[in-house]
Amino acid sequence: MDVSAAVEKRAGAAAVCHVRDESCSGFQPHSWRKACIACGCSEVDHTPGSDVEDDQRMGRLLADSPWSHLTVKVKGGGGLRMYKRNRMIVTNPVVSRKDPTFNTTTYDWAPAGLNQTLAMQYMELMPESRRPLSGTDGALERRRQLFSQLPAYDQDPMKCQSLATEEEISSMLLFVKSYKQEVLGVGEVALPGEDGALREAATQRMAKEAKDRSNSDKKDALEQQHHGPTNSITASAAGSTNGSDDSTKAGYRCTGCQGDVAMESPAVYAERAGYRGALWHPTCFVCSACGQGLVDLVYFWSNQKLLCGRHYCQTVWPRCSGCDELIFCQSFHTAKDGRTWHHHHYCCWRCGQNLDTPCQH
Repeated sequence: MDVSAAVEKRAGAAAVCHVRDESCSGFQPHSWRKACIACGCSEVDHTPGSDVEDDQRMGRLLADSPWSHLTVKVKGGGGLRMYKRNRMIVTNPVVSRKDPTFNTTTYDWAPAGLNQTLAMQYMELMPESRRPLSGTDGALERRRQLFSQLPAYDQDPMKCQSLATEEEISSMLLFVKSYKQEVLGVGEVALPGEDGALREAATQRMAKEAKDRSNSDKKDALEQQHHGPTNSITASAAGSTNGSDDSTKAGYRCTGCQGDVAMESPAVYAERAGYRGALWHPTCFVCSACGQGLVDLVYFWSNQKLLCGRHYCQTVWPRCSGCDELIFCQSFHTAKDGRTWHHHHYCCWRCGQNLDTPCQH
């Protein structure tokens, strides 16, 4: 598919509000607030965009990280990388006396690297409302979570309207580069006890990436050899509850709920947490701050906890309660309730009145 053509085709389509679908004719963006001026609902409630745009955004997030293998370069895209989102199509025959027919079910996303049987086991363990079946509320919820958990303006300075100086832009770029190499991860689904195969595959990927870098830039290769293996070793040593030999004898326990994980049941592993030390029930692989399931298994590992991108980023930098972007400037407003604001966003978004002064809105 031609990426630019697909984006242009979608650009004219208004994103209907899923909260006030009758009163809102389509998303009309506010100048700086992530909300619709027609209905007042957030951008997330409109879930604008398309699959192509979603995959571009995810490709940008995973690029230049240990999970760049989940992306692919777009031909003629000027270095643009696209998320290789794993869609799953399940075809079941319909038994009848007439000519055979088939029911086809499509999942907008499924864990990568699994055979269909294990992937279906994983899906069946998830609540029906979270199964991303095409055309269902589950698929819509997945897209809402992409916007909410992984905001584009938390990773791309071009999407961050509040950056005012070169220093702020540099601070953001360094922050994004740091979390991609040290915190960002993508969960992997496997049966309990299969952590060795996952660990070996990760080692091989790291070796291949180091070799590829050395062919193009020796300096980058030296930096990868110095920093990359350290991250992997640290992650492997971080685990504590499911040691290799002990867990085989005593069974496997979910790092989230501490309950037993059945040997025949798929579990989620997180390389940053250490393959030997931690695994989760699929329903327990959630953000420790908001409790939401981590969309497409994308996690941020910090202080021995799983976090979604939104909540990790705002543990490092304050987030503006007005525009929802991270605050990289040194001076900002902190309200009595602890919320933070850019000084020029501490106002009513309709009339511009300072929030310390009552207004009609």
